[in-house]
Amino acid sequence: MTNPTETSETDEQHGDHGADGSRSDRHDGDDGFTVTPYEVDGEIDYEKLVERFGADPLTDEQIEGLPDHPLLRRGTFYAGRDVDEYLEAAQAGDPHAVVTGRGPSGPMHLGHVVPLYLARRFQEATGATVYLPISDDEKFLAKKQSFESIGAHTRENLRDLLAVGFDPERTRIVVDTADADVIYPIAVRLAKHLTPATVEAVYGNQDTVGLQFYPAVQATHLLLPQLVEGRQPTLVPIAVDQDPHVRVCRDVAAKEALPVEKPGALLGRFLPSLAGPGKMSSSDDAPSIELTDDADTVAETIREHAYTGGRATVEAHREHGGDPATDVPFQYLRAFLEPDDDRLAEIEERYRSGELLSGELKEILIDRLTGFLARHQERRAALGGLEDELEPYRLTSGERERALASAGVARLP
Repeated sequence: MTNPTETSETDEQHGDHGADGSRSDRHDGDDGFTVTPYEVDGEIDYEKLVERFGADPLTDEQIEGLPDHPLLRRGTFYAGRDVDEYLEAAQAGDPHAVVTGRGPSGPMHLGHVVPLYLARRFQEATGATVYLPISDDEKFLAKKQSFESIGAHTRENLRDLLAVGFDPERTRIVVDTADADVIYPIAVRLAKHLTPATVEAVYGNQDTVGLQFYPAVQATHLLLPQLVEGRQPTLVPIAVDQDPHVRVCRDVAAKEALPVEKPGALLGRFLPSLAGPGKMSSSDDAPSIELTDDADTVAETIREHAYTGGRATVEAHREHGGDPATDVPFQYLRAFLEPDDDRLAEIEERYRSGELLSGELKEILIDRLTGFLARHQERRAALGGLEDELEPYRLTSGERERALASAGVARLP
């Protein structure tokens, strides 16, 4: 394997180490935890991780300048790259974009929509253009599922994306296989600037040549707003395990082969599994809250499975209080489900003092969560046929032509 700290020619020119500034392009277990785009395991040290990835903790000034949201002011999104450039454009009213998306390997759960609702908030507050790539090709390559299965998940996931409530005038949804006429030629153009050594250093050995090629597709996603509309700051709000995609894309953008700037990033902590610390996942045995769960299912799941920071007995809890830092219901409220800071502080104080019991805290979460899901499901149920609903969000013919021309891809007459 190539040394992850080895600098490329471009990185030396820009003063970086590894793929865009990171001292180590992977974090795969040497400190007791694993974080890659394809595996997350162990107790994650987020501060150590962001240091190794070469990102910068968000400053109070940056958080104040970004659109107000609990995910930001309470530190769920805690680090980033080139945030100031994005802020300057947004505050000046200049073009700026947000890119996030979905890998359709199963039903969407609560953790999947965290960056989506944050992106919607950015769009509402500053008029950001939002691009939502759907990586159905990657999931076919990385998961043991058929194209038919991935396609079914894609259709259902698209309904959930539409239910978030993005402005179709400022939002583009791109499905890799459906929009291959744009995605593939640009990915080929970018792949010329990616070496096998770089891909191996960041991702390790991949099982197929398809996954070895996929970083070029991911880079296409992140650069697409600029290829369509011209150079502009782009921010990518993602969970920290997806950061390698951003780093590779930034390395490619630094080659100055295309008229683009390096995309910036907002890196987020994971929502914990209901079973306790760790990443919420729809692909393991830990229970999760799916976006289509009804109120009774949500209540039963929370009451039976949500890990608490309470004591073993009511008497001990009354005397010693609970631990909000390890209590999953409190962490869900803190992330974004209790938007009022004063109410959240009151809940925390009452729980820590022992006045509020773990079961009572679960009921607060059930109330907030079922309300959030009810609003999402109401918008989802109001959607018509998927093809008609999706049409306003697709790339126009003019946008497709501009993206290909910007990438220097010749079109046949």
